[in-house]
Amino acid sequence: MSAVDVTSDTAPFFSSDSEADGPEDHGTTSTPGEEAEPAESASGVSNVRALLTVFILCYINLLNYMDRFTVAGVLPDIKNYFGIDDGKSGLLQTVFICSYMFLAPFFGYLGDRYNRKYIMSVGIAFWSAVTLASSFTPREHFWALLLTRGLVGVGEASYSTIAPTIIADLYVKGKRTNMLSIFYFAIPVGSGLGYIVGSQVSNLTTDWHYALRVTPALGVVAVLLLLFVVQEPKRGAVEARPEHHLRQTSWLKDLQALSRNCSFLLSTLGFTAVAFVTGSLALWAPTFLLRAAIFTKERPPCTEGHCASSDSLIFGIITCVTGVLGVFSGVQVSRQLRNKTPRADPLVCAAGLLLSAPFLYLAIVFAELSTVATYAFIFLGETFLSMNWAIVADILLYVVVPTRRATAEALQIIVSHLLGDAGSPYLIGVLSDSLRRNDSFMWQFRSLQRSLLLCAFVAVLGGAFFLATALFIEGDRARAEKHVATDDEPIVVPKSGRSTRVPVSSVLI
Repeated sequence: MSAVDVTSDTAPFFSSDSEADGPEDHGTTSTPGEEAEPAESASGVSNVRALLTVFILCYINLLNYMDRFTVAGVLPDIKNYFGIDDGKSGLLQTVFICSYMFLAPFFGYLGDRYNRKYIMSVGIAFWSAVTLASSFTPREHFWALLLTRGLVGVGEASYSTIAPTIIADLYVKGKRTNMLSIFYFAIPVGSGLGYIVGSQVSNLTTDWHYALRVTPALGVVAVLLLLFVVQEPKRGAVEARPEHHLRQTSWLKDLQALSRNCSFLLSTLGFTAVAFVTGSLALWAPTFLLRAAIFTKERPPCTEGHCASSDSLIFGIITCVTGVLGVFSGVQVSRQLRNKTPRADPLVCAAGLLLSAPFLYLAIVFAELSTVATYAFIFLGETFLSMNWAIVADILLYVVVPTRRATAEALQIIVSHLLGDAGSPYLIGVLSDSLRRNDSFMWQFRSLQRSLLLCAFVAVLGGAFFLATALFIEGDRARAEKHVATDDEPIVVPKSGRSTRVPVSSVLI
């Protein structure tokens, strides 16, 4: 029989008790002669329910990224509708990322302490409602579209900081890597679907507003699946750590511990470079390709009304395919390389960024010469860039103890977005405006081309950060796996035949 029949789903939402404070026996026991019942995972979640949970989290992750890049898929239409320049166009992505970034620590704090599926459900419901509201923005109120896009960040902050920690509490080692790979497949696939759905719905309806009305309906389905199918796992139970290893510490102590974790800090800076490049390309690549086609006279200029273009569709397909290839190849290469070196993960991340840089550079340069070559170089550059997604998440999970993972996810989000894709779309837009000498189609293309070259150099910088991560990864992973309570943390001492927690100072005095 299972040591505990009550899962953590029975814990109240606002409870200060961690699910990790469960019994020390995480396995199953049976008396002699008694037929053993099917083993229940130490997480308190059955194997079937755990697998369903991963697929539901993947669906929501796909939906989040699909919504994020629907705007990019119809950006030329939005630009013409509101009559805005490149700088203001870039703000649409920046305000979303900023709200998502600043709210991440708040949800990270809640995610380490309270029922995670309810936090995600509320956030996704709010996000769906705001996205639907943004689809009714009138022409004279561009500020309203900026406001609603900013509020959409609430939903993603409530989800992205928490979902990986649930997967970490369901699986360990190789299975965890596999499940994270599935989870992060949803990022490029969802992003690509955002371009595809956005552009195609806009083409069918000749109105970009309808493109923003697809994901809210799917968001309602996501909330129902979370509430009725997903089960909250016990934090850290599958890792079979002693009970005293998994107590909550104060948020300040969590921050102090994370600030001394070099692998976490350096991999976060490396991922910041990934966010900078992907954020810039995600918003501006379809527009850049459209301007390149106009510059080379392959397509007539689009000055007003609906800008029918196949570039968003093609770029969306490339994003889907390269994302799947990149995530899969990154995980497989890392898995093979682990047999030779424990530094495999950061080395693969570094290689992905360093290899993507020259191909992204060539894609931007060749845009005025050959459309086929441009798409080929984008394909290769995005494939290598996507090798990082699942591996970076795995690095964080195994160098950080379970009770600090949601906080670590939140910090990684705020740093990578603050210095990465929160500002990069706006920065590229402002650079493009400043480099443009006049409003001719030639300079609209040329100015954006020159500003996007910055992405290749940032990719090289990110590769350097991952190489530095490789120097510390072994020690930080060992410390996380052998984590013990420090002198200022409570310890477990016997009391009346049972374990109880008391401060160290009480024992010493």
